[in-house]
Amino acid sequence: MISSISPYNRWFFIAWCFAFCITSCTQTKTVTFTEDIAPIIHDKCTKCHRPGQPAPFSLISYKDVAKRSKTIREVVNKRIMPPWPADPAYSNFLDEHHLSEEQLAIINLWVEGGLLIGDTAKLPVPPVFAAGSMIGKPDLVLKIKPFLVKGDHADRFMVMKIPFELPSDTFIRAIEFVPGSKWVHHVNGRIIFYDDDKKKDIFAGEYALDTKEETRESVFKKMNLLNDDGSYPGNDHYIHSATNYLPGVITTLYPEGIGGFFVKRKGIIYLNDIHYGPAMEDVLDTSYVNIFFGKERPKRPVQEIQLGTLGISDIVPELVIPADTIMTFVTRAKILGDISLLSVNPHMHLLGKSFTAYALKPGGDTIPLIRIKAWDFRWQYFYTYRKMLHIPAGSTIEVVATMDNTSNNPNNPHDPPQQVHGTNGSMKTTDEMLQLILTFLPFQPGDEEISLASHLQR
Repeated sequence: MISSISPYNRWFFIAWCFAFCITSCTQTKTVTFTEDIAPIIHDKCTKCHRPGQPAPFSLISYKDVAKRSKTIREVVNKRIMPPWPADPAYSNFLDEHHLSEEQLAIINLWVEGGLLIGDTAKLPVPPVFAAGSMIGKPDLVLKIKPFLVKGDHADRFMVMKIPFELPSDTFIRAIEFVPGSKWVHHVNGRIIFYDDDKKKDIFAGEYALDTKEETRESVFKKMNLLNDDGSYPGNDHYIHSATNYLPGVITTLYPEGIGGFFVKRKGIIYLNDIHYGPAMEDVLDTSYVNIFFGKERPKRPVQEIQLGTLGISDIVPELVIPADTIMTFVTRAKILGDISLLSVNPHMHLLGKSFTAYALKPGGDTIPLIRIKAWDFRWQYFYTYRKMLHIPAGSTIEVVATMDNTSNNPNNPHDPPQQVHGTNGSMKTTDEMLQLILTFLPFQPGDEEISLASHLQR
């Protein structure tokens, strides 16, 4: 029978039969919480939707999920949740929150089918998380001195210190910053460590200062960050970018031997840039850092470069967005040596519309790095690749970003729109930034085969 059909119609007939079969099989399948929904929820949602984490409610048990089933169906179909701005059709990363079309269909069928629980004997065990951490049980927890964030609707930029004194010099594998208030927008932290004969008391001095009233010199004096003789600690006593936080960021814990750093026993975690967004009411911030020690000196310390605002490359044209305009900007930098790329972190503020980054190899081939079609200021991850990407020497990293300063942008901080600047590196949310942070290692043969999934067991 089929042989008498034209080639085109034959293809169409076979495709129709295949689609009909798939649809029929899906529709006849009984979707239950225990076998179908719980694995999706536990894998994609529970990490944030559990006690002690920023999500407003838990999604762990059948009762949790069934109670909010209609809301869940709505937000997953609109791709609002789970949050994963990166386009999985362009590049892929570890721990992607993105739901597949098949997973969306399963959720829809479950809601439409009456929220069946299924055989409770087949209910999977919920994932177990260390309390107060997204990555594991820490070896040490250090807290900031509680800080009152005034509800005055103003951005606030602070510097803070968290002193520590350990039994001996040691190796740190990772530092995780955990916000103690929803108004914490971003944090950049360093470590300053001291020789015993140059610093007696690291706990003296101010613990928090407002940057608008201070200079670097005044901060170091008031916070007692100088050596006892008044000199600055040497460059080899600083660890830059020891910890960072942005909305949605989960601290990366690389496999043993990659990343980490050596510290002397006496030091200070210096939060040299902690930004609180405009708070509506007074709130007490009780943020803290989790310390994960390493067993040995890191074999391959991670390096970092930053393109764009406050980075190594210019933004073209100048980052000024007039009112009622949509503009596209480019920033690019050449890579001088072979590198193995670990992760990327795109950053813009509220006018961001789209963001694409790629590497152009010397021969003209393109290596896709990341594409975000619909920018969402709330979710700005350090995206870690499943395996390292080899970027050959002579390649150019290029970023193309579009910003929307019109009234059609629901996140526009100004109504009506006003001209917005990003030329002075301001970190206020009402100003703009365009950055791409790259974390990398000098390339070694075989890097492309190393899985970057952490195997921390706690």
